[in-house]
Amino acid sequence: NIIINGQCQDKGLHYECSIVGKVADYYFGDDMKLKQVLINILGNSVKFTDAPGDVTLTVEQVSEENGLCTMRFTMRDTGIGMDEAFIPKLFEAFSQEDATSTNRYGGSGLGMAITKNFVEMMNGDIHVASKKGVGSTFTVTLALKASTRISRTEQELRLPENLRALVVDDDEIACEHAKVVLQSIGVETDTSTQGQDALALLQKAKEAGRPYDLLLTDYKMPGMSGLDLTRALREHDEGKTAVILLTGYNWDIIDEEAREDGVDGILAKPLFADSLLQNIHTVLLNKSGAAPVETTPAEAPAENRLAGYRVLVVEDVLQNAEILQDLLEIEDMLTEHAENGAVAVQMFSDHPVGYYDAVLMDMRMPVMDGLEATRTIRELERADARTVPIIAMTANVFDEDVERTMEAGMNAHLGKPIEPDLLYETLGRLIAEYRAEK
Repeated sequence: NIIINGQCQDKGLHYECSIVGKVADYYFGDDMKLKQVLINILGNSVKFTDAPGDVTLTVEQVSEENGLCTMRFTMRDTGIGMDEAFIPKLFEAFSQEDATSTNRYGGSGLGMAITKNFVEMMNGDIHVASKKGVGSTFTVTLALKASTRISRTEQELRLPENLRALVVDDDEIACEHAKVVLQSIGVETDTSTQGQDALALLQKAKEAGRPYDLLLTDYKMPGMSGLDLTRALREHDEGKTAVILLTGYNWDIIDEEAREDGVDGILAKPLFADSLLQNIHTVLLNKSGAAPVETTPAEAPAENRLAGYRVLVVEDVLQNAEILQDLLEIEDMLTEHAENGAVAVQMFSDHPVGYYDAVLMDMRMPVMDGLEATRTIRELERADARTVPIIAMTANVFDEDVERTMEAGMNAHLGKPIEPDLLYETLGRLIAEYRAEK
């Protein structure tokens, strides 16, 4: 969601991710391949959709039998679409419906060929429906094994009994999903699709002597927004209702305004029981007289092991570089950008030994590609040249391509689009090893 939502915001598109019905937080399956499939398809949707357009992802569990859950991932866009006759060719490497010199979108590269291969490896199915000039719909269906895993949050925390919540969202599907998730953690829940109606429900509940303990409201709604609703509520509830703002947008942009308007917490959509329970626990704990009970002592938050480290991002596509830098800065890392390998070599040479803790190196770039840049850095006459972690970033995920990066002196290989958790894990491991050697 972080990657695709960021790309959509940069391009002026509306992105929506929703979960239909009851979907568990955990399943058994190949999460890396599944994430790559979803990112590849959604990335193509962004690429082939112009503003103001829409890109959506819908997730639902359609059945469960003998411990196997059939999951359906539906990705829609309002992009350029394609002729039905071209659809069978879509999953060929570097397929391109419009091969004329005026084509401003380009082809699909290796992404869709890899996508189909990954879906088949997971014994799944992929279906495409499209209409020229209208948009495309990709549906991925596969079976995942059910999990009985209970998160540490669920084990450690429990909420006060008889909590009542009101969910407000103009999207009925989002409303119902939030209700399902809240009920799964023991919260009695009502819903409303309009801010004005919600305000009336809040007032009526207070007058009846059964006020809502929680208000979960969508940020962007027609008529009365989530912030408008919060401001109106704060005029008569004496600040007693815990308010959590739900948003699919970059929440740090609205954080200060939301807090000033009386919002107690901000949570990204779609909702999952684990993160929702933690968020509710936190906001209630901050409300006088509404502190939840902990079943075990809460552990101190783990120290961020990536904070303060400096990474050189070498990427010729500015949008990709900005997304990468955003991901790194979420972990409080310092970042600098080089637009090609030659610039990266110069920046590395110009700074003192140990200045960079790692280098994220794209493979295909003009002027000097990633392989040549890595070889050049490794040959520099300075103490950190041979040991600084250099991580390859490429859409090529075949064994021979990985071997080429290793021969050039790289330490690891990440497939594009980059998966955040794997990025953080790889950087953490390699930087720790690098620092230990110094």
